[in-house]
Amino acid sequence: MRKLIECVPNFSEGRDMNIIKQITDEIEKIEGVKLLDVDPGAATNRTVVTMVGTPDEVIEAAFQAVKKAGEIIDMRHHKGEHPRFGATDVCPLVPVAGITMEETVEYARKLAERIGNELEIPVYCYENAAFTEERQNLANNRKGEYEGLKEKLTDPHWKPDFGPAAFNERVAGTGATAVGARDFLVAFNVNLNTTSTRRANAIAFDVRERGRVKRIGNPLTGTIVKDENGKPVNIPGSLKATKAIGWFIEEYGVAQISMNLTNISITPVHVAFDEVCKKADARGIRVTGSELVGLIPLEAMLEAGRYFLRKQKRSVGVDRDELLKIAIKSMGLDDLKPFKPKEKIIEFLLEDPNEKKLIDMTAEGLANETASESPAPGGGSIAAYVGALGVSLGTMVANLSAHKRGWDDRWEEFSEVAARGQKFKDELLRLVDEDTNAFNKIMDAFGLPKKTDEEKAARAQAIEDASKYAMEVPFKVMQTSYESINVMRAMAENGNPNSVSDAGVGALCAMTAVEGAYLNVKINATGIKDTAFTSSLLKKAEQVMNQTRECRDAIMEVVEQKISEL
Repeated sequence: MRKLIECVPNFSEGRDMNIIKQITDEIEKIEGVKLLDVDPGAATNRTVVTMVGTPDEVIEAAFQAVKKAGEIIDMRHHKGEHPRFGATDVCPLVPVAGITMEETVEYARKLAERIGNELEIPVYCYENAAFTEERQNLANNRKGEYEGLKEKLTDPHWKPDFGPAAFNERVAGTGATAVGARDFLVAFNVNLNTTSTRRANAIAFDVRERGRVKRIGNPLTGTIVKDENGKPVNIPGSLKATKAIGWFIEEYGVAQISMNLTNISITPVHVAFDEVCKKADARGIRVTGSELVGLIPLEAMLEAGRYFLRKQKRSVGVDRDELLKIAIKSMGLDDLKPFKPKEKIIEFLLEDPNEKKLIDMTAEGLANETASESPAPGGGSIAAYVGALGVSLGTMVANLSAHKRGWDDRWEEFSEVAARGQKFKDELLRLVDEDTNAFNKIMDAFGLPKKTDEEKAARAQAIEDASKYAMEVPFKVMQTSYESINVMRAMAENGNPNSVSDAGVGALCAMTAVEGAYLNVKINATGIKDTAFTSSLLKKAEQVMNQTRECRDAIMEVVEQKISEL
C-alpha cells in the first residue's frame, strides 16, 4: 500500500486571495502532492489548507509553503479572531494510509528542523511530535500568541525546539510555527441564535474536555480551587478529545462554538453537535446549524447520517447519498453557506475526475456500451451488475418492512438487514468496474514488448499475473453474490409479505450472478500455467455454486408458498 500523509497548514491570512494563492501555488508545484482544500476565513483572517501525498513530497510542499508565507505575510500587521503566533501558525501532519503515527512523527520533526534551520523561524513541536508532555498541547505552545512571543523567546523554559530563540527582525515578521503529528482532526463550528460571546464561551466550557476552572461559591468570581501543587483544578466538560471556545463571527452575525475534534473515533461530529444542542438548550439558546472548516472523512459523515436515522427509528440501510443528505440537514451544515460534499469530503477529492466508471453510466448507457463492438464490459461485469440489482431488491424489501405500519417495534431488525444489503450492493458495484479493469490488465500485458529474452520473460509473467487476477475478480463476485442471497432469504421468510416476489427476483438475480461469474472463472483459468492455483480456485468456485443453488431453491419454495397464501 502506498504511504500517504495529510498536511493541514494554517496560514495567518484569510482576506487577501492574492497572498493565499501565492502560497498554494508553491504546493501545487510539487509532483506527488494533491491540494485538496483551501478554506479562507475573513473574520479569523486565517486560511486552512489541506494537501495529501507521499511523505517526502508532502514535506517538501509544506516547507515551500511555509517559506513563501514567511516572505509575504508580516505578523506585525496581523489581526484576527483566531489565536495565532506565526505566519504559518500550525503545520500538522496526519497519517492517512500505509504509514504509522511513529513514522509520521519522524517526518514532522524532520520538517520542523528544516524550517528552523533553513528558514530561521522558531518552531515548537506539538501533539505526538512533542519532545515534552507540556508541549503536546498546542494551546501551551501558542500561549501569549504573537503579541507575547518576544517575551516568550527570552524564557529558557520556552526555547523553541528548532530555530532561533530570539525575537529578531526576521522573527518579528514571520512569528513562530507549531509543527505536529496528530490523528485526523475535524474543525467543526456550531452556530447559535445569539450574538453573545460570553454565552457561547459558557457552552464551550460545558462541552470541552478541559472544562472550566473550579471555584468556591460563585462559578464566575469565586475563589479558584487549587490542587496540592498549587495548580487550578478543572471541572471536566462532557466531551472527550474536544477543544472548544466561543466567539462572535461578524461575517455571519452570530456567535459560534468553535471546536477541534481531535479524535473523531472518540467524539464524532454528530455526538459533538447533539451535545452542544443539549447544553445550549439548558442555557436558553438554540443551535441553528453548523459549519465544517476544512475536510472530513467520508465515514464520519455516513455514520452521522446513520446516527440521525436511528434517532428517528428509521432504517439505516440506505444509499451513500441519502446518508450524506440526512447528515447535512440534521446538523445544518448548509446553514451559513451551501455544503458541497465533493469539496468537503476527503475521499471525493482524491477521486480522479477524468476516470470513467461503468457504474456512473445510465442504465441505458451501460446497456448500449455492453452491446457495442468493444469487448468490455463483458460477462463478468454484467454478472456483478445483476448481483447488485438482486441484493438491491432484497434491501428494498428490508426497508419497506422497516417502515411497515404496525411493525414499528421491528425497525431495528430490518434496518440491520438493509445495512448489510447496502454493503453487498456497494461491493458488487465496485466489482462491475474491477472486472473490466482486470480484462484491461490482460490486454496491457499482451501489449508488452517481446524482442529480447528478458522482455519475453517479463511479458509472460505479466500475462500470468493478470490472468490470475482476472480469475480472482469473478470469484469475488461469486462469493459476494452468494453472501448477499441471505438478505433475500431473510426477507422472503420474515419481510413484508406483499413484497415477497421482490425477494424472489433478488434471489434469482444472485443465482444468475454466481452462474455468470463462474463461467468467467472457468474461461480465465484456461490461460493460466499455474495449475495448482486454478485447480484450487475452481474447486472453491464449484462449492460456492452448489451452496447458492441450495439457497436459491429454499428461497423460491418460501416465495411460492407465501404467494399462494395471499
